Amino acid sequence: MFSPSQEELCALNKEPVKYGELVVLGLVLALEFIVTFLYFGGPICDLSDKLLAFTGRMKRMKDERCLKTPLVMVLAFWEVAGSGSMGSGHGNCSALVILTAQICTLANPWGWLGGCEHKSSVSVAVRLWGQLTAGFLMVGATFERYNGSLPNGDRGRRKSRFALYKRSKASGVKPSTVHVISTPQASKKVLSVQRHLVILKQVFTVVFRVWVEGKAISSKGHHSISYTLSRSQTVIVEYIHDKDTDMFQVGRSTESPIDFVVTDTISGNQNNDEAQITQSTISRFACRIVCDRSPPYTARIFAAGFDSSKNIFLGEKAAKWKNPDGHMDGLTTNGVLVMHPKGGFTEESKPGVWREISVCGDVYTLRETRSAQQRGKLVENETNILQDGSLIDLCGATLLWRTADGLLHTPTQKHIEALRQEINAARPQCPVGLNTLAFPSINRKDVVEEKQPWAYLSCGHVHGYHNWGHRSDTEANERECPMCRTVGPYVPLWLGCEAGFYVDAGPPTHAFTPCGHVCSEKSAKYWSQIPLPHGTHAFHAACPFCATQLSGEHNCVKLIFQGPVD
Repeated sequence: MFSPSQEELCALNKEPVKYGELVVLGLVLALEFIVTFLYFGGPICDLSDKLLAFTGRMKRMKDERCLKTPLVMVLAFWEVAGSGSMGSGHGNCSALVILTAQICTLANPWGWLGGCEHKSSVSVAVRLWGQLTAGFLMVGATFERYNGSLPNGDRGRRKSRFALYKRSKASGVKPSTVHVISTPQASKKVLSVQRHLVILKQVFTVVFRVWVEGKAISSKGHHSISYTLSRSQTVIVEYIHDKDTDMFQVGRSTESPIDFVVTDTISGNQNNDEAQITQSTISRFACRIVCDRSPPYTARIFAAGFDSSKNIFLGEKAAKWKNPDGHMDGLTTNGVLVMHPKGGFTEESKPGVWREISVCGDVYTLRETRSAQQRGKLVENETNILQDGSLIDLCGATLLWRTADGLLHTPTQKHIEALRQEINAARPQCPVGLNTLAFPSINRKDVVEEKQPWAYLSCGHVHGYHNWGHRSDTEANERECPMCRTVGPYVPLWLGCEAGFYVDAGPPTHAFTPCGHVCSEKSAKYWSQIPLPHGTHAFHAACPFCATQLSGEHNCVKLIFQGPVD
């Protein structure tokens, strides 16, 4: 065994000794030794790789499941043992993990094993940090949920948009000390009893070392990022408090470190039943945004967020590397993609190029697929600084970043309401039924009303609702326009209510195809040419108000209203 340093021992001595944990730990070690021979029917050296892999697994399970050391060692050992080729023992290992968890739950009243907290995920969107201090984050999703507000209202960290304000106390962190933990790789060919003991000694040396390093860092209240390079080497980068920045975290988890909770965006052409079948691809701790506390309040984005134990863990299979300057870096499983518009978020804006952001904030070209092991090429002339109109994709939800200055030139909710009233005051009519049409109130944007305008999206002619004009029984939504005989989608028109998606304050004259959301001409044309990530490697334009994939010749159409015939 190695001898821990004086600093490490001092850090450990600050915490009270829990004799219950020591007793359980001794039982766990005895169980591991006995089961290795009796349960698997083979010598320890056949399992040497798995025992070494167990150390990294233990660290990750401790962080993810909020469990204390003894229980983590039991679960990690059996999960590692059951993950490989163990013959008939594979299924039994999984069952034993469940049984062990049940036993530990019964023992928990004594407080020996710690708590295991399971929390459900909740959906969210994001937006900005400014003076305010820096900006806003917003999300596009089903229009019933995100076109201006959530169906049940904004509650806690579950909102359709978020403003980032300067915190009362700085919450940012910056990299500091680097700890390297290594041990010789165990041989698979030596079968002597002496070698068995050496292997066990190596395994538990790493276990204790990781435990000591983790305790030493956590006792200081510091954050850390763990890079598992191999089964025998782990690099831990310690992060210390930064008085000049504030940190905000985004992810699917509802745990306290997450400031803005997000879930997968459901496009407007999917129903809730279809959406529930798909497993979420958003990371529980997806990314973090670090904002300067002084002007100009620069905001930077980084992949991955710190969990409840203030740790980011990149496992052995995650893409990671050592840069030429010596610092470690890596990518998350599905990645964090960013696109900065050319020319800012204005009437003249053009879409930029999608890039991937690393854990340390470097910019790379995209991988071949979203979760490929090989990283892209480093883009040295680009940074992770967020700009007005930057898009952040978390593989399941796309966020729009708006700066405080940028929003000064964006139409407000009152302006959009004034445009709605102006259109209705012009008394547009259905050219066939001659009945007056009117856009519904923003507060009733999810209910189709009798006077609501409908449009043929192939030509743009606006009518009132009618149930004739079908050209095919198989395409219920395909109608023939009575004005020009063009066949195409016939849908109700909805005014886009989220002001942050507008690039100008022009009148709502264009509609997205095929969803029917209406906004200004320049806003419609801007979003019609933005390729948003879809799945692991596809890109397509989508409506910002409902995330429906756009179609048609130009992805949007100019609406043709008929005035009153007086």
